[in-house]
Amino acid sequence: MTSTSAITRKRLSRRTLLRGLGATALGLPFLEAMTPAFATKHEVAASSPLRLAFAYVPNGVTMDQWTPAEIGRGFELTRILQPLASVRENVTVLSGLAQHNAKALGDGPGDHARAAAAFLTGVHPRKTDGANIQNGVSIDQVLARQWESHTRFASLELGTEYGGVVGNCDSGYSCAYTNSLAWHNETTPLPPEINPRLVFERLFGASRNGETPAEARQRQRFQRSVLDNVQEDTARLMRDLGPTDRRKLDEYLYAVRDVEKRLARAAEHPVVEVDMPKPSGIPARFSDHLSLMYDLMAIAFQTDSTRVATLMVGREGSSRTYREIGVPDAHHPLSHHQKNPEKIEKITQINTFHMSLFAKFLEKMRSVPEGDGNLLERSVVVYGSCIGDGNRHNHDELPVLLAGGQAAGFRDNQHLRFPKDTPMTNLYLTLLEKLGAPIEQFGDSTGRIQELSGL
Repeated sequence: MTSTSAITRKRLSRRTLLRGLGATALGLPFLEAMTPAFATKHEVAASSPLRLAFAYVPNGVTMDQWTPAEIGRGFELTRILQPLASVRENVTVLSGLAQHNAKALGDGPGDHARAAAAFLTGVHPRKTDGANIQNGVSIDQVLARQWESHTRFASLELGTEYGGVVGNCDSGYSCAYTNSLAWHNETTPLPPEINPRLVFERLFGASRNGETPAEARQRQRFQRSVLDNVQEDTARLMRDLGPTDRRKLDEYLYAVRDVEKRLARAAEHPVVEVDMPKPSGIPARFSDHLSLMYDLMAIAFQTDSTRVATLMVGREGSSRTYREIGVPDAHHPLSHHQKNPEKIEKITQINTFHMSLFAKFLEKMRSVPEGDGNLLERSVVVYGSCIGDGNRHNHDELPVLLAGGQAAGFRDNQHLRFPKDTPMTNLYLTLLEKLGAPIEQFGDSTGRIQELSGL
């Protein structure tokens, strides 16, 4: 049944922006007022887009603490997966997937570089630390090209560690491979932005071209909140919305304000890690930093600023320390544990910590209503690594899970095991088909995965 407010309300475009002073422009979440008054359930769903995101963790995981013992539904969550308990009905664990082209294939050492480079491309990168890099187009960019006319940004590339794109980062492999998941074409990596303030300003139009860090800090001290800048436009829009939309818009604006406050706190406490100062706007605590990046990705999806995003939880070969969870040891050396129980325990703690922050992101996505469902149901999120056991540097039996995607026809809350060495690219071929961009071949794919939809 269509409510009276739905019949009488003013129809809004999906691209409506709240505009304020200067270049400030705030996208809106999906509102009932963006659908026709007598829209059917199918029409409501069609007006709410699908999205795709990838979250990548480096250096592999403790696989026996990741992989469930049971196949199918009702599997018991392992130690690393335990943080997903509140969202387990939205998650499917995928075992047996491999990225063959991340293997050496005669090129010798360099597993970390090949892992990051091949994860989303399914292509074996050329071994070089010079300008003649060569990889393949990543799956996120295939969809970005398909959807770019619908959003302000074709895609969003995020990270938490600066790594650079030139020089030798792994046994003769360019840093471009180690530090980039997304590849626009065979020779153009899309390195991630690690500063959440810059991401926020990109999304909401408050950046300044050619601005030095000192000038940015000075402007930030005097700059009004993005929400303050669009206050008049917000009040005008609120008058035209029904009660459900007003509540939804209030919740969204609260989330934006919360991100603003956290960014402001981060800017007040600049951090120096080793001998390299981090840009202002990066929180001191890793958990705060990564949570901000997840929240910015959620807001970007919620406002339809983009429908495609990648996030490197850490760059491949990362030697970040995790003192906030009692692990002061560098991550990468720990992953070469040589079956030392103490090192394995610390790696497992890191893996579980990463998963706990990802679980909070899924909870946030699920809490955002959209159409006749929620933002998580209308998003497909792939989490994983292109290294299984960090000690062996293997690229088969990868730790991979898929979350959300019910609106695209995916069936969650199960553990699927595929035959040994099933190409990871088969998953990507399936994603592209379900998300409306079917192709016949991607990387080294050999077919689609029917079990995900129960067909």
